[in-house]
Amino acid sequence: MSETTKFTARETAAYGLGAVGKDMVYALSSSYVMYYYQDILGMSAAYVGLILLIARIFDAANDPFMGVVVAKTHSKWGRFRPWIWSGSVLNAFVLYALFAAPDFQGTGLLVYFPVIYILWGVTYTMMDIPFWSMIPAVTDNSKDREHLSVVGRTCAGLGNALITVFTVMLVAKLGSGVERTGFKWVALIVAVLFVIFETVMCLIIKEQPVLKQEGMKTTSVREMFKALFKNDQAMVTVLTIVLIDCALYITSNLIIYFFKYDVSGASWQGNYTLFTMVGGVAQILGMMLLYPLLRKKMGNTDIFRLCLILSMIGYVLILTSSFTGLAHNMLVLCLCGILVFTANGMLTVLTTVFLSNTVDYGEMKTGHRDESVIFSMQTFVVKLASGFAVFLSGVGLDMIGLVGSSDTTGEIVAQSASTLTGLRLLMTILPIIGLLAALIVFRRKFILTDEKADEISAQLRARHAEGK
Repeated sequence: MSETTKFTARETAAYGLGAVGKDMVYALSSSYVMYYYQDILGMSAAYVGLILLIARIFDAANDPFMGVVVAKTHSKWGRFRPWIWSGSVLNAFVLYALFAAPDFQGTGLLVYFPVIYILWGVTYTMMDIPFWSMIPAVTDNSKDREHLSVVGRTCAGLGNALITVFTVMLVAKLGSGVERTGFKWVALIVAVLFVIFETVMCLIIKEQPVLKQEGMKTTSVREMFKALFKNDQAMVTVLTIVLIDCALYITSNLIIYFFKYDVSGASWQGNYTLFTMVGGVAQILGMMLLYPLLRKKMGNTDIFRLCLILSMIGYVLILTSSFTGLAHNMLVLCLCGILVFTANGMLTVLTTVFLSNTVDYGEMKTGHRDESVIFSMQTFVVKLASGFAVFLSGVGLDMIGLVGSSDTTGEIVAQSASTLTGLRLLMTILPIIGLLAALIVFRRKFILTDEKADEISAQLRARHAEGK
């Protein structure tokens, strides 16, 4: 692969558009499935969480094999685009079905939910793995990869923010106060936009011939997995992603209950929208502005550690404000949230950069270049973290005795003082534990500093040149 091989500006913009659509879909599922099936449809929170966790365990087998399938794909449309487009179309249909549940009673709904949700995970995997695998495959220059990672993650953050900010208000408006109806319409709109965005991306991005052949022999599934698990830096990065994403998804699943039942009352939808809007803007600015500024002064590993610490401080401040009454002041609550969301924005960019660098590291160590297999692990662990986080959230909601509305009147059920205390602790203490564990693992095990990554990249270019 030549060092000058990279996306054009037009392809980069198309890649960003695809990232927006992809994360709109993921955000709707990851942030609102628990709320939709527990609070609106009246299912047990622990049951919903258990199904999500089981689905993620299923993905443990499905995702890496999908990475192998993508790695072995050689079509006239390229390696990645066929899977991105077909997976997007299928996932759009399943997404609508997920939030347009039939009016089943009892057992019918208990069966419908797990079947549809597992199908959602399978079809999302089809497009997500090849989407991120493009980054290390398109260029061997670390700066180019960093740029694509920033573009992809920033635009993905924008897609996530659009859903997080506007869903609750759109649900209320489109459903005329009936949340079940509103979610059906929102899911339909998101599904249509998703297909349009990914289609545009697939039409504009023209895969280079180099993506079809990298001068290495085709490996078996067993050999690829062997190479993957020998890549200790990929495993460290994957574990760190799990811990960080668990913290993020616990928050994203519980924050809606926090606003609805604890700090806002009848005005919860407006306050929730304001908080998520501020958080979404902070996350995007963290990716686009703060990260590049810090990058001029600091190495990626130093920025990563700083972000973990800032995020933990933000959670401590949210917990403190909730027990002192300051959380009812939206200015105070938003300032606390800015720390968490800004840090998270930069963390998502950095984990993608680190994973891209582990591809080179793995090639140096094993002789195999397994972009799709390694990035399939990213897809898997993000979904695993989401499932595990929702499972913990669901069990926690049942343990603290939260009573969902589960009706069409719009009346908010009053919760006990002990339930609200438990909700505050769940929403903050669990994420802090996850982030602290990520910091410890990263500091002790991760070795791919900027200098080390550049050194490996240079060695590989020399090796490839000798092999020509």
